[in-house]
Amino acid sequence: MAMGKDIFNEFKEHSISEFFKKNRQMLGYSSTVRSLVTVVHEYVSNSIDATEEAGILPDITIKLEKISENRYTVEVSDNGPGIPKNIVGRALGMILAGTKFHRNVQQRGQQGIGAAGCTLFALTTTGKPIHVISSMDSGRAFSCDISIDTLHNKPIMGNFVELEEVKRGLTVKGEFGDVKYDTGEHSIFEYLRRTALSNPHVQITFIDPNNKEVIFPRSIDKIPEKPRTAKLHPLGLTISDLIETAHSSKNSKLSNFLMENFARFSQGKINELKGMLDVDFDKKPSGLTWEDAEKIIKAFKEIKWIAPESAHIMPIGEEQIKTALKNIMNPDFMYVVERKPKVFRGGFPFIVEAAIAFGGSAGKKSEEGYSGNVLRFANKVPLLFDTGNCAITDAVKEIQWKRYNIDMEKQPVSLFVNVSSVHIPYSGVGKESISKEAEIIEEIKLALMDAARGLQHFIYKKQKLSLFAGRYKTIMRYTNQLSKDLSQLSGKDKEIIQKMLEKIVEEHYPRNNKEDVVEDGAENNLEDKE
Repeated sequence: MAMGKDIFNEFKEHSISEFFKKNRQMLGYSSTVRSLVTVVHEYVSNSIDATEEAGILPDITIKLEKISENRYTVEVSDNGPGIPKNIVGRALGMILAGTKFHRNVQQRGQQGIGAAGCTLFALTTTGKPIHVISSMDSGRAFSCDISIDTLHNKPIMGNFVELEEVKRGLTVKGEFGDVKYDTGEHSIFEYLRRTALSNPHVQITFIDPNNKEVIFPRSIDKIPEKPRTAKLHPLGLTISDLIETAHSSKNSKLSNFLMENFARFSQGKINELKGMLDVDFDKKPSGLTWEDAEKIIKAFKEIKWIAPESAHIMPIGEEQIKTALKNIMNPDFMYVVERKPKVFRGGFPFIVEAAIAFGGSAGKKSEEGYSGNVLRFANKVPLLFDTGNCAITDAVKEIQWKRYNIDMEKQPVSLFVNVSSVHIPYSGVGKESISKEAEIIEEIKLALMDAARGLQHFIYKKQKLSLFAGRYKTIMRYTNQLSKDLSQLSGKDKEIIQKMLEKIVEEHYPRNNKEDVVEDGAENNLEDKE
C-alpha cells in the first residue's frame, strides 16, 4: 500500500498550452464544422481590431483550399499595420499573450488566446506551423513559420526571410485537420455575412474551396472612433474586485484611490460615504480589509450614481445598423433601438443595441414558408454557436411575441442584438455565447420589446390599409352599375356620376396613405419600402 507522501511524487506544473492542447473544445474546436469557423473567426476579428486601431478602413481576404477529406488550408490577409518581428512570435505562438487582456478597452478579442489557439490547433491536427507574412508602414517586411512549445508555452520560430515590395498588412496561413467546410446556417459564409452586417465599414472578400469569390462590400466609408480605456463603475463591483485593485494601488489614501480608479467618483461621493461608514478613508489602500471593503460595496448600492460614460463603449450605431440591414436584407420595415449604458457584475459598463427587420430577406425561408431568426453579436462579432447557453437567447424566449402580433414561427422576422462592453462576460473561452447576467438579459428584453412595439404598429397599419384596400375594391366594383342606373333615373351623364361616386369612395377608403404606416416621431428610425 502506497504511503500518503507517495501520492505527490507525480505532482508537477503544466503550461496553459498543454491544458488547451488536451481541452481544445474549450477554445471552440469541438466539431469539424465549428472548428473551421473558429479559425476564420479568430483571424478576422484580430484583423478588424488591428486595422481599426491603426485608423485604417479594413479590407480582409479569406481564402480556403481543400487538401483532403477534413483537411484545409486557411489564409487570411488584411491591410492593417502588420506585426513587428520582435512581437509576432508571442502574438501568434504564446497562449495568454497580447495587447487586450490587461486593458479595459473595448475590442473584439479579449484574452490573448484566439490566434495562438489557431496555431496550437494546426500543430495538434497536422503537425505543421503557421506561415506568416508581415509588412509594416515603414516598408519592412518578413515571412516566418510559427509553432508552439506546448511544454513551456513558448513560440517556436523559423524560416525567417526578409521581403521587399510587399503591400502593407498581415497574412496568416495554416493547414488544419479535423475540420469540414459547410454551407449551412453555421457556415463560414454565414459568419462573414453577419460580420459584414455588424461591421458595415469592413470590406470582406471570401474565396471558398471551389474557388468561388464572394465580396461583401463596405457600405460606410467611416472608421469607428477608437475606444478609450474605461474605468470600472462602482455599481457592479464585488468585494474581491475592490480588495484586489486597492492592494495593488500606489495611492497614498483610500479616498484618492477611489476617485482615481473608478468612474463617476468625486469628493462629494467620498463625503457621502464618510457620513455613512465607520471607515478610515485616509489610510493606504493596501491596508483595506475585507470587512471595510464589504461595508463600502454595500454603501455603493445605497448611493445614487450617474450612469456610466458612453464614450468608452463603441456600439455599432443606429445609422450603421440601418444601412447594413438595408444593404444585406432590404427589409420592408426595420426598427433600431440603442439603450443607455448600464453596469453588470464587476463594474463593467455595457450597451445593448437591438433591431427588428421584417420582410425582404429577413428571417429564414424554407419549403414550408418563413420563420424568424435571431442574429447574436458581442462587440460586433457574430455568435453562431452555443445558442442555448446565451443571455440573448434567454431574453428572446422570455418575450411574449404574440402580444405584439409577431409570430416568430411563421413570419419573415430577424432579431438583431449586439452587446458592447470593455469586457464581454462570455460563457466559455470559445466566446460563442454571453453569460446569463441578469442585468444584461433585462436590457436586451427592454430593447427588443421597444423594437417589437415599432413592428406591431407597422403591422397594424398594414392590416388597416389592407382592409381599406379590400373595401375600396369591393365598393368600386358596384360604381359602374350604380352610375349607369342613376344616369337612367336622373338623366345625368353617366361618366360624371361615376367620377363623383369614385371620389366619395376614395375619401372614405384611401388606397395609399403611406403616412399612416409611419409611427409618429419614428421616421428616423423606420424604413418602409412601400
